[in-house]
Amino acid sequence: MRLYFTRHGKTEWNEQGRFQGMNGDSPLLPTSFTQIRALGNHLKDIPFVAVYSSPSQRARQTAEGIVQQWQNSVPIYYDSNLREMGYGKLEGKSIAEMHAHYGETLNNMRHHLDLYDPTVFNGETVAVMLKRMTKTITEAASQYNDPILFVGHGASMTAAVQFLAGKDTADLRNMGGLKNNSLSILKTKDKKIPYKLTLWNDVSFLP
Repeated sequence: MRLYFTRHGKTEWNEQGRFQGMNGDSPLLPTSFTQIRALGNHLKDIPFVAVYSSPSQRARQTAEGIVQQWQNSVPIYYDSNLREMGYGKLEGKSIAEMHAHYGETLNNMRHHLDLYDPTVFNGETVAVMLKRMTKTITEAASQYNDPILFVGHGASMTAAVQFLAGKDTADLRNMGGLKNNSLSILKTKDKKIPYKLTLWNDVSFLP
């Protein structure tokens, strides 16, 4: 069984260098819809039985745009467990400006999740984020034997995919973060963790 993962299209806040997070959101860039269609066409011959998406607007529009490229009707399930990591007071703020206040903490967020402590800005912990993400992914995997697509966010999906592939918390960012509209694949025969990571962060099909 294969589980496919993609990050939402690039947004205005991505381009502006602002934190989005669990509750922050901004519109997709016009160019993102072209990339979403390209991803949908790239996946159109795969017999997906379900799509699970974060309910955030940027992920929702990405999921809908992908499915619109397919001939078969595939249900989309919106699950709040797939939202981005919660950044508390940082959401909507400039990443560069916040580095001036929380430089060490934000460096740990990017590179050393085992050392990341977001309590200073009321953010979500890695443990809580991984618990909700993996709950939805593993429960969905247990229901099907055919491919499933998950549409989510950069930080939370990067961590979840690497965790499900057997990485320790300290190593979840070793391969970098997921790019917008990239494709990653986990494979499992017995649906037991760890899954096998067979594709990571592929964007070769994007224009």
